[in-house]
Amino acid sequence: MTYQILSEIAASISDLKKNPMGTVAAGEGFTVAILNHNVPAFYCVPADVYESMMERLDDIELNAIADARAGQRVTKVSLDEL
Repeated sequence: MTYQILSEIAASISDLKKNPMGTVAAGEGFTVAILNHNVPAFYCVPADVYESMMERLDDIELNAIADARAGQRVTKVSLDEL
């Protein structure tokens, strides 16, 4: 059976156990696919990449809310009324 690996760098779980930070560093700031018996088990994502992914997902969710509300009636208020 074949598997798609969505990363340029792959390492085994054994490599990760032996040297976790070295495995992350091997990705040079990019995601590292962690393999278990040559099957992708999970992806090791650097913190800054993960934070960026979470921000993008949040933006997508906020855009979906804005799109859903686009046809609704708008009520204008002044700051004094708040």
